[in-house]
Amino acid sequence: MAHVMIRMRLAVLRHSMRGDRATTLVSGVLVGLLLAVGTIVVAVLWPELLPLTLAGWLTGWIFGPVLSGGGDESLRPEYFAMIPATPRRRAAALLAGAFAGPAPAVTFAALLSLPVHGWRFGPLGLLAGVFAAVLTLVTLVVVSRVVVALLALFVRSRAAAAAAGLVMGSALALCGNGWAPAVALGAGGSLSAGGGPSWVDGLLKALPSGWGVAAVESSWPVALGILAANGAAVALLLSAWAALLSRRVTSVARGGVPARRGRPRPFPLVGGARAVAAKELRAWWRDLVRIQLLSIALSYALVFPLLLVTLDVWIMVPFTGLIAAVMAAGASANMYGTDGTALWLTLMTPGAERADVRGRQLAWLLVVGPPAVLLSLVGTAVSGQGWAWPWVLGLLPAVLGGAAGLIVLVAVTSLVPGTDPHKRGGNPLSTGADEGAETGLMWLMLVAVPATALPVAGAILLQPWAGLPVGLAGGALSAWGLGRLAHLKLASAGPELLNLMKHGPAPTPTRYQGRLATSDLPFKHRAAVTFCYSVAWLPLFPQGLVPMAFKIIGVRDPVWFLALHLPEVWQWPTIAFMIALGLLLYGYAVMIPLRLNSAS
Repeated sequence: MAHVMIRMRLAVLRHSMRGDRATTLVSGVLVGLLLAVGTIVVAVLWPELLPLTLAGWLTGWIFGPVLSGGGDESLRPEYFAMIPATPRRRAAALLAGAFAGPAPAVTFAALLSLPVHGWRFGPLGLLAGVFAAVLTLVTLVVVSRVVVALLALFVRSRAAAAAAGLVMGSALALCGNGWAPAVALGAGGSLSAGGGPSWVDGLLKALPSGWGVAAVESSWPVALGILAANGAAVALLLSAWAALLSRRVTSVARGGVPARRGRPRPFPLVGGARAVAAKELRAWWRDLVRIQLLSIALSYALVFPLLLVTLDVWIMVPFTGLIAAVMAAGASANMYGTDGTALWLTLMTPGAERADVRGRQLAWLLVVGPPAVLLSLVGTAVSGQGWAWPWVLGLLPAVLGGAAGLIVLVAVTSLVPGTDPHKRGGNPLSTGADEGAETGLMWLMLVAVPATALPVAGAILLQPWAGLPVGLAGGALSAWGLGRLAHLKLASAGPELLNLMKHGPAPTPTRYQGRLATSDLPFKHRAAVTFCYSVAWLPLFPQGLVPMAFKIIGVRDPVWFLALHLPEVWQWPTIAFMIALGLLLYGYAVMIPLRLNSAS
């Protein structure tokens, strides 16, 4: 049965290797291989950091599938519920199918760092490293599946979806700024120097990703015991996963999420978008996917700056609301795709496109605007950063207006088809959309939304309080103008969008959008464009615009910014180079399709 699952998984993967999906997969594999090589380099040069590096791979296996709505579910357990096999055997077969993909292969390449590290301890250490690499790979995959199965089973209420979002948003913030509390506790400096505190080292080796390192560094009787315990843990996790899959299939057969009771209440607004806004507000309140994504955005925005407070760095606290608005915009970029084929209701009503777009914009502002404003005002007040008031009051309306316009424009121009909400199966947090494409939309929003506020930032630099009227005007203009482009696009290409959501992308190049799609490009250009979009934000924002703002404001703490660690004479040239490099990469990613389109 296992070999059948493996063949099915490979067949699905083979038939899906086309267009943007193939480009995203190849780019992801290349980035993963680079990280795997980096892990092996760490094992060779800095072996004391190997447990920390492998903990990063464990974090990716846990939160990667969770953030993508359950990961790859091309082989759903519901498909095999009628097979005459025990739950444990069915789970083992599905687990074997999970290994038939690029992610386990890339992870195993990174886990080759264990035998490399074990070579220091002789032939027995090398042999222990080989067995530990295999067992660690199996452990990571099974832990990932168990976590996803737990979420799919228990996240069946609004409170549970919000709680899961809070946990995931906090974990994402820890991945970005988790070093700050470590430094505050004295661990960061010690680890970077090569000898962390014993409790940190013990904690990292107590994680499933660190069991292999502990086995390699122990005597052979202890190593055998650790490897045997690891095998027993895999067996227990497999049993737990089998039980969770059985519960999931049974829950779906009985009806899944319980029906909601109550009579619809009228929405106290007037205008043509009243019905759409009422429907959207109820969707934000009832759809578990939207609740989870909004919770992730708000918790990330709250935890990310507060982690720096452990170092007495309050500079990011005033911008908590701005971070929440940008993250919520990224989570909302595919709102038409998550609704499935419900677009036919709008298309069957003559002239309803404008009301549909404006209602969605209004509902999004009513959902995201109040918490963003509250976080901004409270964060600025408690941080004591008086200089931040003009920036917060000027940038917030511009960001909210730009986000309200971009979410609907991107949703109708770059739609990623997903599963209808009532057909999402046993995992209520899975939209069924292409994970890579949805992630690309999110990254696009994280770049495009702040870009709409650049004129306001320029006005604030010239005259601090001039940013308030410019921000209000710019936000209103962005929401109106981008929304107008969105409803005109929806009116002209609505049938094509509905066909895309109903049948998925066509296997042949699609040009109905009036431009050359990325999937039409030659493979080398597709890979280059995807790579540029993936890495351009690194030099532009973290290493360019942020240190530039630090220099202008007068912050002396260099943190992780390369330019601020250099001598004073090289800081501005380095910042300028980083910004130019980021813009050059973005320009290449935009211009190559345009040039090929004009040439064709």
